[in-house]
Amino acid sequence: MKALVTGGSGFLGAALVEQLLAAGTEVRVLDDHSRGRARRLEHLDVEIMDGDVRKYEDVRQAVEGCEEVWHLAYINGTRYFYEKPDLVLEVGVKGALHTLEASLAAGVRRYVLASTSETYNEPSHVPTTEKERLLIPDVTNPRFSYGGGKIASELLTIHYGGHRGLETVIFRPHNFYGPDMGGEHVIPEIARRIIEVSDGLTKKKVDLPIQGDGSETRSFCFVTDGARGAFLAGRKGAPGEIYHLGTEEEISIAELIHLIAAELGIEANLVPGELRKGGTRRRCPAIAKVAALGYKPEVSLKEGIARSVSWYKQQILTEQSAQ
Repeated sequence: MKALVTGGSGFLGAALVEQLLAAGTEVRVLDDHSRGRARRLEHLDVEIMDGDVRKYEDVRQAVEGCEEVWHLAYINGTRYFYEKPDLVLEVGVKGALHTLEASLAAGVRRYVLASTSETYNEPSHVPTTEKERLLIPDVTNPRFSYGGGKIASELLTIHYGGHRGLETVIFRPHNFYGPDMGGEHVIPEIARRIIEVSDGLTKKKVDLPIQGDGSETRSFCFVTDGARGAFLAGRKGAPGEIYHLGTEEEISIAELIHLIAAELGIEANLVPGELRKGGTRRRCPAIAKVAALGYKPEVSLKEGIARSVSWYKQQILTEQSAQ
């Protein structure tokens, strides 16, 4: 079997490629590497096609001969939602439409979409099941370019691709993390700020300004667990279904910061600040549905944070010493 993974040189994409290869799948990757890194695939036996999901011809060529399409290409990172909402939406909506149209034209059997927990914004119940309503509370806030683009992608996947013959499955990741995830996410951002305010970890006690008061909660899922969950949902999930991926271990942002600080050998005094408009106060998925397919998280938060912070510590201190 041959599968196409768009965004395959991305953080989750590369981990998913490894899962597919381990299952004996022949893998082709389509990526422009604007957010991904080709080096993540250097050790893997994959076909890499440089291309842009905004260009239908690139997608059509990449889909040819594939039985499955896993559509992960997107622009993530909160900073980009605010700064480049037009690009986020262009990649999101065109990418979904082009991959669906190309899949239909090429006779693809199964289409798997990577969505996001951002589609439902502030959940009405926690842990949150797949039955949660989707929500954009303020269309004028550029933050919702990301969640809005994913909502459009979900609608297209189910009602455009699904009604025209594709087997479609959607998975919603909840805060996947790990080494080499990029710098525009909460864990690497916190690690960098701690290293900076501590003057390269030379000050052992620091004041650390944060967004909000730290009571906001999330659950965090190590990338290898997340990729395995994505594989199970995409390969074993029922057509037309949606699966939440992550862990049910809810933690406050304050607790998370103290975990990261402890790994860096720093005592951090948190200084509350304004919570960015559109931020969600609480989020944690219910994972019973994907667990029924055989999913179970294996990497504890403590172990995952230790591995991630160690990687970022080395990277950030190396950058600082080179300046």
